[in-house]
Amino acid sequence: MAFVTRQLVRSVSSSSTASASAKKIIVKHVTVIGGGLMGAGIAQVAAATGHTVVLVDQTEDILAKSKKGIEESLRKVAKKKFAENPKAGDEFVEKTLSSISTSTDPASVVHSTDLVVEAIVENLKVKNELFKRLDKFASEHTIFVSNTSSLQITNIANATMRQDRFAGLHFFNPVPMMKLVEVIKTPMTSQKTYESLIDFTKALGKHPVSCKDTPGFIVNRLLVPYLMEAVRLYERGDASKEDIDTSMKLGAGYPMGPFELLDYVGLDTVKFILDGWYEVDPKNPLFQPIPSLKKLVAENKLGKKTGEGYYKY
Repeated sequence: MAFVTRQLVRSVSSSSTASASAKKIIVKHVTVIGGGLMGAGIAQVAAATGHTVVLVDQTEDILAKSKKGIEESLRKVAKKKFAENPKAGDEFVEKTLSSISTSTDPASVVHSTDLVVEAIVENLKVKNELFKRLDKFASEHTIFVSNTSSLQITNIANATMRQDRFAGLHFFNPVPMMKLVEVIKTPMTSQKTYESLIDFTKALGKHPVSCKDTPGFIVNRLLVPYLMEAVRLYERGDASKEDIDTSMKLGAGYPMGPFELLDYVGLDTVKFILDGWYEVDPKNPLFQPIPSLKKLVAENKLGKKTGEGYYKY
């Protein structure tokens, strides 16, 4: 009897799994909102892996710049990937670019898309306004995701009526090179949505990791406190910036020291993340404000992009 019961349960379970899989959304059409470095990178990898992409931003000038950047990036990829066959490389570039169209009106293009990826400014109000508007025009099956690195996905999803079809897909810069994607599942995200996004991420040639909707997800939650502890070590006078960087490169095998990485990422970006966490949990010692970071950002010394941060460039 126990054997029969086990067989029946196994049969029902297999049937349920097959049914759930059959209902998964196969993402073919992708709309990327935001033509900056992250948005353009996401559009590029999606188009290069056989997806039809619409890239959206506020002006045609921004979109033209985005397309130019994508083409330059694709040519670098093609030169390496098709080193023995330049003609095939040219065909790859042209085919990928032909899969990307552009628009300045997101509401007019989301009606026929399977997935909307938002990669705009890290401002909750702006993101909420965007998704609230798009929710009215997108198809019922369309999945919404945010590429935010610091805001809670749940707070963004609550602006819509499709919380079960809302999640986070956190890509890393530069998107064409970085293999990792954090797939963020909120308490409302359905299993169908989650599995569909895992499949989509793999189709991009990326490696998905799963995380709950916790501040900073996995990478930033571990990385930012590490960077801030390095700065606190320096601010106390316990070691120089140079020696801290050298120690982490030669002692821990890191490709960059913490101060080099801070300047590379952008001090304004790191401060924004830390400020957001401090606002949510002001008693956490890891989230306390950093005097030297605050001073440098106020002086517009943001790192490599401005020519000076913790180091001069």
